[in-house]
Amino acid sequence: MESEVNGILVAAHELKAPLSLLRQLAFSMDLASDQKDLKRIQNQMVGVSDRALRQVQDLTKIARLDDGLFEMEPVSVRAVCDEVTEELRYLFRFNHRNLDIDYRNRARLVVANRELLYSVVYNFCLNAMNYSSEETRSELTLQDKNGCVRLDVRDFGPALPMDVWKSLKKGWIEKPTSIAMRPGSSGLGLYIASKFSQYMNANVGAVRHRDGTSFFVELPISKQASLF
Repeated sequence: MESEVNGILVAAHELKAPLSLLRQLAFSMDLASDQKDLKRIQNQMVGVSDRALRQVQDLTKIARLDDGLFEMEPVSVRAVCDEVTEELRYLFRFNHRNLDIDYRNRARLVVANRELLYSVVYNFCLNAMNYSSEETRSELTLQDKNGCVRLDVRDFGPALPMDVWKSLKKGWIEKPTSIAMRPGSSGLGLYIASKFSQYMNANVGAVRHRDGTSFFVELPISKQASLF
């Protein structure tokens, strides 16, 4: 019961953050110097609200995983990554961040649910943006490994705490977890990515580096012949 309550508190704290930011942005509209400045603030507000809504929608999906509504099918993993990075392009650029993309995989189709896979990639990339800077570049890589397509998202932030790393090494995070050494990181986002990966029978984990962390998911290759 205590573990469940802590998970709810973490989720509530993370969902409170964008609401607080929206409030600050609303107040700043009165200080806008011109229409261009006002438009910039409005764009920020739309972006913050969109990301908060996505988290709420993802949490709703977690509650519905047992209903069997998310069918598994052959999915183009590169196409999903392209869509995610296109959606986040403005956010990375606005925050003066960079995301390098390296597709090395020969297998183009994986067995997954497109909607859930999109959320996994989205949460990994958003997490990486929080832990890159103008001097470092986040990296998204696809490669064939052990009969799967492995998707890695590398950041250059503080070390991932051992308890979170061990949970991911087991294959999943059991509840939303605050990450003390990474206060800007989305423990909620990692929980969502973990639950969706588990549903898709995909291995999820993390690699601790001296200068950051790589979060990865290994997706089964589809045996269906590629139509592309």
